[in-house]
Amino acid sequence: MENQTLSEDFILLEGLKVSSQSSLPAFIFLFLIYMFAVVSNISLVTLIFTTRRLHQPMYLLFCNMSINDIFGASIITPHILRNIFIPPSERYIHYNNCVIQAFCVHLYAATTHTILMIMAFDRCMAICKPLQYATIMTKTMMVKLSVGAWTAAFVCVAILLGLTIRLSRCRRVIFNPFCDNPTLFKLSCESILINNIYGFGYTVVLLGSSMGSISLTYLKIAAVCLRSKNKALNSKALQTCSTHLAVYIFLLVSGFIIVILHRFPHLSDHRKVASVLVQVTVPAFNAVIYGLQIKEIKQRIITLFNNSKVAQIN
Repeated sequence: MENQTLSEDFILLEGLKVSSQSSLPAFIFLFLIYMFAVVSNISLVTLIFTTRRLHQPMYLLFCNMSINDIFGASIITPHILRNIFIPPSERYIHYNNCVIQAFCVHLYAATTHTILMIMAFDRCMAICKPLQYATIMTKTMMVKLSVGAWTAAFVCVAILLGLTIRLSRCRRVIFNPFCDNPTLFKLSCESILINNIYGFGYTVVLLGSSMGSISLTYLKIAAVCLRSKNKALNSKALQTCSTHLAVYIFLLVSGFIIVILHRFPHLSDHRKVASVLVQVTVPAFNAVIYGLQIKEIKQRIITLFNNSKVAQIN
């Protein structure tokens, strides 16, 4: 490790400040949440792909979200778990690996917003234009929207990190549990004006477009439901839209908590813990919401559970 500390290619990652007495409980707690998030999302994807009745646009979009959540949960959690038992002075990471981690962190966040925007569009078409829904949300359209969501996020994040890796480095310590774009460009002593401008614009466009489009979508859905006075339609809208809205609100609240904690330097340790928990709990929360509040999926899970109990009895 001493040879690594002498190399400019390695930087020191602060990680979580965990006492020796709390190391094992913290490891077990994070590990259990991580395993639940991964296993539940993999189960959800497998269930949808193996059940022909669930091969519908809404459920295929759930698969998109679950795949992204598996990706998001796996970006930093294994690294955090490993570092819990490593002394803070030895938590080194190669600069290239740090860049890759930062890219994945931002790609996960951006893709979450773009997928949620597509899901809102899908619900709007299903409720506001039920007769034309099948002709609008075809398999081809689903592929185009999914590819577009991932591609748009990939390009925006690639530019974000590209502006950062061009900078020279004069510092070698990252005061964060994991690598992200702000911690990377803070390693430089050069002007980061361009990074701040693009980063601000990127954040405004991403959050503005997601919040704006989802708000307009739900206003349109609400207007249709109020005009129709159809109890069946309103029940369907409430069932499908409440799930999507719960996931989006949880995502926004989690993000705003971290942003607010950034404004209080004396709470930096709390912010680091919160950022790690958000990265792990959001995928777990999404799986629970989609798995237990969607009627078809819940019925399928209950059927599988009952069949397994019958098999055990026999």
